[in-house]
Order: sequence, then C-alpha cells, then structure tokens
Amino acid sequence: MLVPILQVAAGFVLLAMGAEGLVRGAASLALRLGVSSLVVGLTIVAFGTSSPELIVSVRAALAGNEGIAVGNVVGSNIFNIGVILAIAALLCPIVFDKGLARRETPVMLGVALLVPALALLGGHVAATEADPAHWVVGRWAGLACVVLGVAYTLYAYRMARRGGPVAIAQYEADVGGGETAAQARRRPVWLDISFVIAGTLVLVIGSRLLVDGATVLARTFGVSELVIGLTIVSAGTSLPELATSVVAALRKEPDICVGNVIGSNIYNVLFIMGAAALASPLSFEAAVMFRDVPAMLVMSVLCVVVLWTGSRITRWEGAALLAVFLAYMALLITQARGAGA
Repeated sequence: MLVPILQVAAGFVLLAMGAEGLVRGAASLALRLGVSSLVVGLTIVAFGTSSPELIVSVRAALAGNEGIAVGNVVGSNIFNIGVILAIAALLCPIVFDKGLARRETPVMLGVALLVPALALLGGHVAATEADPAHWVVGRWAGLACVVLGVAYTLYAYRMARRGGPVAIAQYEADVGGGETAAQARRRPVWLDISFVIAGTLVLVIGSRLLVDGATVLARTFGVSELVIGLTIVSAGTSLPELATSVVAALRKEPDICVGNVIGSNIYNVLFIMGAAALASPLSFEAAVMFRDVPAMLVMSVLCVVVLWTGSRITRWEGAALLAVFLAYMALLITQARGAGA
C-alpha cells in the first residue's frame, strides 16, 4: 500500500516541477524568437506535452491494439477541452490573444473532422462472427497527416511572428517573475532549451508514476477494471497537458494554456494518429466512430464557441465544459455496464 501512495505523491511532485520548467523555458524561447507565447504553446509546448500520447499510440499500433491508438487520440482531445481547459478556467479566468485564438480554433476543428473523413475514405469492414464491424485509417492517410502536421507548424510560426517590443512586454508582464527581457536574453539559449526538454521528460515520468500508483490503489479498493480504464488510464497520457495548463494559468501565462490545448488537439490527430497509422494501419470499432468521434467534434465546437465569444474564458464557461465532459463519461459508463450485463 505504501509504494503506490509514494508513486502517486512523487507523480504529483514531478508533474508540478516538469510543468514549471516547461512553461518557463517555453516563455523564454518565445521572447528570443520574437513570437507570442500562444505560438510556443501551439507548437513546442503542445508537442512536448503530447509525447505520452505519441508513445502510447505508436506502441499500441505496433502491438496490434489499433483501437487503443485511435481511442487514445480521440479521448485525449475530449479530455483536453472538457477537463484541462475547464479546470484552468475554474482556477483562474483565462484572458487570451483573441485574434490568434480565432485563427487557430477553426484549424483545430478542421483537424478533428479529419478523423471521420479519413475513416470514411479508409473504408468500413462489416462484422463477422470473429470480428465486430470496424473502420480503417490506412498508412497513406497517416503520411498525409504527418505532412499536414509539419506544414501547420511552419504556418503557425510564420503567421504569428511578432515584433520584438510586443514579445518583450508580454514576457515581462506575464511569467518573467521579476526578470527583465534583457536578463532573460543573457542566459545561454541552451539553458532555455534544456528547461523545455527536461520539463517534458519529467512530465512524462511523473504521469507514468501517477497512473501506475493510482491504478494499484484503485484495484486495492475494489474499483473495477472498466472504471480504471475509463478514468485513470485514459486521462493519464493527458496529465502533462493538465499540469502545464494549470501552471500556465496560475503563472498568468494564459496564451500558453490555451495554445497548449489547441495545439495538443491538432498534433494528436496530425502527428500522433498519423505516426500510429504509419506504424500500422489503424482499425477501430464502429462504436468509436458513432459515439466517441461525435463527442470529440461536439467538444471542439464548444471550444470554438467559447474562444470566439470574447477574449476570456470565464469560470462559468469552464464549468459548462466540465459538465459536458462528465455527461460523456456517464454515457460511457452506462453503455459499458449495459454491454457487460
């Protein structure tokens, strides 16, 4: 009993440390590159915090568990909006760069629509006595996703580049912690890059420790495998995004928080599903196509609405997003119990 408790405690500590290092390093890199924090959140931070999803999805695809690979991407995108963005807003109403957010959210929605579109193009395999009906995302679709991911990264950097004075003012007003832009620039650039890399690695290790420890504790207290899978394991790969977004919100760096969620959802489909499909063509059950993918699209639309109706995400909007996520989880559990019966 003591070991899993220590694992959970150590996991939380490492998540906090990793998030702090990643946010500080990312903000300093934004200053050096002369771009907004939202751009760094959309790219460097989003890709770094999505690394657990990448590892899990590619390994699942190579092991023949393609449904897990697709479910991880879809489930993480739902969790990112319904939990991460919601909790960050509940802790501290998020004021963000409205112009950039409005430009990037349609991209996020369009990328989400790629999932059912590629599945429809890949084809539907009818059910047999041995296998249920399923949809397929092939290698060519995976390659197209990765190419689009590279193109989007270049686009995000070029379109959102800002002048030096804007970047300096944002750094000193937000996460500088009393440090001036001149002081930050005197640091070796490799130190900021090390903060980003080390922060990401610590986040991955912390999330793994927390998930493993929490799973053992849940089993000890008689929690079913179903509930463990739907909650602890499915949310585990999104813990880096959660920790980073919460720290960013509390450190008054809302653009990194918003950019992390939007960018992670874009990269989850383009890079993670794409890489998994390149490793092995993805086959997933019809239930994912008709229940979970629509839930992801609904959450994406709600995110677009929230970010387009003002320049801040209020606590009420955060509570509404969380309520929709909890309703989705209730549906999942109810259907799983019905299937088990």
